[in-house]
Formats: sequence, C-alpha cells, structure tokens
Amino acid sequence: MAERDNKMVRADNGNIRIRGVRKSFPQVDGSAVVALNNIDLEFSSGEFVSLIGPSGCGKSTLLRLIAGLNRPDSGTLDLDGEEITAPGCERGLVFQDPTLFPWKNIYENIAFGLRARKVYREEKGSIPEFIKLVGLEGFEKSYPHQLSGGMAQRASLARALVNKPKVLLLDEPLGALDAFTRMNMQDEILKIWEQRGMTTVMVTHDVDEAIYMATRIVVMSARPAKIEQVINVEMGRPRQRDDPDFLELRARILKILHFAGNREDLQYYL
Repeated sequence: MAERDNKMVRADNGNIRIRGVRKSFPQVDGSAVVALNNIDLEFSSGEFVSLIGPSGCGKSTLLRLIAGLNRPDSGTLDLDGEEITAPGCERGLVFQDPTLFPWKNIYENIAFGLRARKVYREEKGSIPEFIKLVGLEGFEKSYPHQLSGGMAQRASLARALVNKPKVLLLDEPLGALDAFTRMNMQDEILKIWEQRGMTTVMVTHDVDEAIYMATRIVVMSARPAKIEQVINVEMGRPRQRDDPDFLELRARILKILHFAGNREDLQYYL
C-alpha cells in the first residue's frame, strides 16, 4: 500500500504511561463492580491507538482516567512523566455526543476553551485555522441545531483541538453517525491526526474502524478488564477494507474477542 504523500508532523511529546491501574465503582448494596484490574499500557508520542473490547469492559473508563475525569483506585497514569490527577487542556476529549452548547454558535463553541483558560485575546487568531481544519468554513455563525450530526461532531473536534492538546481522546466519536458519514469522518480524523501529529486514543466497538485508523489496537477482555493483546497494525495508508491483510487481521481480532467476551457479542463488532 502506498503511504499518504503528506508527511506527518509529530508532536514533541504526548507519551502516556499506565501502571497497575485498577478502577471499581461502588454499588447500592455495598458491593463494587471492578471495571479495570491491573492495567499496564504505554502509548508513544504521535501514535493512533484504538481500544476495543466487549461492551462494558472498561474502555471508556480507561479513557476517562487518561482524561483525568476519574481517579484510579490504585496505580498511576502519567503524561510525559507527570502524574495525571485532574483534567487538563493538554488532553482534548471528544464524546459520542458532540455536547455543544445549544445557545452558542459554532465559533463561540470552539472558542469556549480559550475563554475558560483566559487566553482568548491572545489565541483567538487560531480559531479560523481550526474551523478550516475540520471543514466548517462558512458555518461559524450557525447554531448546533442547524448542523447535521457529522458537522456537529466536526465542531466538537475543533473545540478539543483549539487548545492544541498533546493527546486527543475519542470516546466512540462516530458511533451515532450513519455509515457513509462515519467513513467520511474516519478519513477527516486521520487527516487531522497526520497534520497535527498528536497522540490519539480512540474507543470504538467497530473492528473495521480500529484497523482502518489505528497504528496499534488494544484488545481488552470482559469486565474486570485486562489486556488480551496489543496488535501493531503494519499496513500502509490509505488502507483498503477489502485488502487480504485487512480481512486477515479482522478475523484475528474477532477470534480474540470471541475468547474475551461471549460469542453472542460478536455481532456488536460487525
């Protein structure tokens, strides 16, 4: 496969290290559900990593720990050698729901992070760059209800990117989109990743999406999650979904997931 012509611009940092992480959630009866148990992972600067596993296995929990929205019961998460203890602008997070402010237009939604950090005056000049990057030129004055689902998700991406994060965290960002829009957005996210060079970690339940986008795929077991396998995706770009190597890796991952979850769950990944 031929590589894309444009060279990726790598960030200088964005190395994530996860050591011995355990996370549980208390229940009303006094018991606890263990979501993650003794997770060890490392993500290098500029990687695109996909997390995949059975429904409810802790993929999103791990992403929220990296984002600093939750704290582990034990273990540590570090970004460039500094422990993650709270949310920070160096980690941009995009959810499945765009979560845009409905009373703000697209420009103001994207500018929100700069205003919250009190750097709007100094950095507002970069907002048009990110509006152009996600293909929303001409829609700056539109409101979320006036946009399609794909366009709203583009605005959500721009809102995360305008802070120029070291790490982009994606929690099933394309799960609510139709198939055509989803594939188009996959290419858009890859283009942004190649241009910006940031470490990207994406939760997905779609095996084809993981193979198409990632440099590495982390396959997780059923709850309490452990790492079943970490797979390097050694295919050039752009990738073809009917390529024999693509189909072979797809079959391999589905086989791992059969042992990681239940046979009935496999339809979830197709």
